[in-house]
Order: sequence, then structure tokens, then C-alpha cells
Amino acid sequence: VQLQASGGGQVEAGGSLTLSCVASGSYFSANDMGWHRQFQGKERELVAEILENGEVYYGDSVKGRFTISRDNARNAVDLQMHSLKPEDTAVYYCKADGLLLNVSPMTIWGKGTQVTVSS
Repeated sequence: VQLQASGGGQVEAGGSLTLSCVASGSYFSANDMGWHRQFQGKERELVAEILENGEVYYGDSVKGRFTISRDNARNAVDLQMHSLKPEDTAVYYCKADGLLLNVSPMTIWGKGTQVTVSS
């Protein structure tokens, strides 16, 4: 079971990027999915999270600029990022909380993807 993330890269301030993440593995069912980011030398922080019931939560610094969505059939989550700022530069990590074999709770982190916003 793993999370495969894509879509990171470099963009100028004011630009947009979309991050995508798919949970692969036949025996894993994702409940809550989201994105965290880590600035150099800092702890990871929540960017956005979408629960199984559709509720969404955003970090204060991205509200109004980022939008999270999911495709339950594909165990996938996307993060649309608009009006990007240099301070959004970080490594972004996909996260999924779910059940393995519909029994065992499991949290999976994807490999980070770098987002760099130049001024």
C-alpha cells in the first residue's frame, strides 16, 4: 500500500499548481485524505484535509487560495493551489487514514513533492 503523489514543481508568484495523490493497494480503503507541508527546519503542518463524509479543513494560510477534492472510487485526492506565494515553498506530503482489509486502521504518508514559488 502506498501513496503516489505528482504535480509539484516551480512556479512564479501568483501562479497555480495542482498536486495529485493516489492510494494504491487493493486492500486499503482511504477514509480521510489530505496534504501537509514541511518548511525547511520546521515541523509538518496541515495544508488541507478532506474527510470521507466530504467535510474539508484548511490551514489558515491557504484558505481562499487552495482547494482540496477527492475521488473516492480511485482513492485519490487533488490539491489545487492558486495565487501561490513564495512562502508556500515547501515539501508537500500526501496523507491517508483508512482501513487495511476493512479491519486495521492505517495511516500512510506519501513521498514528498517539492513546490517552489519564486518571487
